[in-house]
Amino acid sequence: MHPPAASERPRDRRGRLVWAAPGLLTLVVTLAGIGHAQPWRDELATWSAATRPVPDLVRLAGTIDAATGPYYLLMHGWTALFGTSPAALRLPSALAMAGTAALTARLGARLAGPRAGLLAGLLLAVLPVTSRYGQEARPYALATLLAVLATLLLVGALGRPTWRRFTGYAVAVAALGLLHLIALTLLAAHALVVLLVAARGPAAAGLDPTPRPDEARAVTGEAAPTTGGTQAVTGEAAPAAGARGPGVIWRWLLALLPAAVLVAPLVLAAGGQRGRQLDWVRLARVDDLAALPGALAQSGVVGGLLVGLAALGAGRLGRRALLPGAAVLLPVLLLFAAGTAVPLWVTRYLVFTVPFACLLAGAALAGVRLAPALAVVTLAGLLGLPDQAALRRTHEWPRSAPVDYAGVARIVGDREQPGDAVVYSPRDSWLFPDLGLAYHLGPRRPRDVLVVRDQRQRADLWAAECDRPAECLAGVDRVWLVVTGRRADPLAAVPGAKGDALRDAFTVRQVWPRPGLTVALLTR
Repeated sequence: MHPPAASERPRDRRGRLVWAAPGLLTLVVTLAGIGHAQPWRDELATWSAATRPVPDLVRLAGTIDAATGPYYLLMHGWTALFGTSPAALRLPSALAMAGTAALTARLGARLAGPRAGLLAGLLLAVLPVTSRYGQEARPYALATLLAVLATLLLVGALGRPTWRRFTGYAVAVAALGLLHLIALTLLAAHALVVLLVAARGPAAAGLDPTPRPDEARAVTGEAAPTTGGTQAVTGEAAPAAGARGPGVIWRWLLALLPAAVLVAPLVLAAGGQRGRQLDWVRLARVDDLAALPGALAQSGVVGGLLVGLAALGAGRLGRRALLPGAAVLLPVLLLFAAGTAVPLWVTRYLVFTVPFACLLAGAALAGVRLAPALAVVTLAGLLGLPDQAALRRTHEWPRSAPVDYAGVARIVGDREQPGDAVVYSPRDSWLFPDLGLAYHLGPRRPRDVLVVRDQRQRADLWAAECDRPAECLAGVDRVWLVVTGRRADPLAAVPGAKGDALRDAFTVRQVWPRPGLTVALLTR
């Protein structure tokens, strides 16, 4: 084997720069302030589930959150090694987003040239949405990584359809389905490309890795490389001329079998839990589509800029825009169509489409010189700075309505006395006030006096309370009452028998309003 020629070494370094620079920039951005915002309600659910023994995790999946069960299992192992601080809980997502930016650059280089790939990855790095879900202990960042990885592996497999390549693709798709069922709508885009490749070859589907001369500038702005240069950047060989025919379809379908086998039980379980899991979601409306870019980008102005650049990039790429364009449009349209009939339309479920929009935008920016293209990326980052700062203060939405679990925990922890009890209202709230206090106070929190079966015993995210609260409160002289919302009279806000028992036996001694919650000290 001959050592690489001296002229190839700079090209190899530029090839590494294409994916390394976006990955490193994304890691820096997502790690900045990763532990500042306190865990919000969804992250509290992750913490509650991940810290349970594995048998209890299995039981939980049979009750609620079955679709998120594999992620909880992954986080169970992670928290056992690295703890449950906010930064530790979110670090897997930060690493996943960094990997996503690197793979987006690789995919962009494969489809549109190295400069387009580099700019796509850099643009993804500075978007507020990348920080938002790169700093959240939920599965969306990992699913986004797997969506781009599966697409990149498919491109390689369609270029040279070997069983080894399709096996890698099969693993990525199965993992994607286990982490995020909705992300499997990406397979509609994959199916479209596979059918075109089978009928007319990779070039007809826009997978020809040989860029046009005017688009093939190297990252540094040098003359267009040859096909071999593109191979050096992407690490992939050019598609074989015979990569077409029914065999490609059959190999792709066989690659989907592991995902079908593994995901089918989750689909059945999640379908039975949908009414309870998504009871807060309404049916999709047309105006939801108009609001989607800003909601996905976590910034209205940045979302508008991204859509505009993506549209320009699609026009510039022509047929090579088919795969990234379909990877954006088809999942959105499929989820919207389903969401008009069944409450499923949740914006964050579509985060995995953002890298493909960035790929199209990177292709648009690749049409100008590198300096002004980088200026546009910088502008996108600057426009998103207010949202970047806001999401590091709170993950709640809207961000003008934070929930201060830590503040309530400090009030209770600083003033608690032996024998104190705590009562929550409402107990079945999606704000999880009990989990918030448990996370921040741990075993030091007051006794949850009304609980007869806690979350772990119930295999649920909510505890069960006693039917006769007055009897359960007997012998307690001081009660910390935590209610959701801002309440001038929190005791009057407690409904039912629980409220009657508290009002009959206790008076309010002091009230502390906190954002999203109110805590009161009751004495007998």
